[in-house]
Amino acid sequence: MTNSIVQPAPIGLSEIGQIAITVRDLKQATAFYRDTLGIRLLFEVPNMAFFDCGGVRLMLSTAEKPEFDHPASILYFRVPDIQAAYETLVARGVRFEDKPHLVARMPDHELWMAFFRDMDNNLFALMSEMRK
Repeated sequence: MTNSIVQPAPIGLSEIGQIAITVRDLKQATAFYRDTLGIRLLFEVPNMAFFDCGGVRLMLSTAEKPEFDHPASILYFRVPDIQAAYETLVARGVRFEDKPHLVARMPDHELWMAFFRDMDNNLFALMSEMRK
């Protein structure tokens, strides 16, 4: 019998289960994400609201501690028609940093993006991969 040590399988992160975004006014932020951006509200509990972003859960909450009170990482929302999404959101009052623009030309598609902010100055982006 040989002494062998079983090595644990390597861990690789690839799937996002939930993203937390800190907001200052939960009621106003919930309305913005639900009504203005059109993201489906899953449920609310005291001091938190949860949304479905294509199977990834988005949690809005107020900062529990001062060190958590800052803008979030950039979330990129994939859309099939970036110009239509941009125009719809502008009509709803979303504040964009720029208009949809070409970011990269790939062999089979072009990558387009447009960046916008919510009422707490969190930065987001629309992204669209347009087939050639």
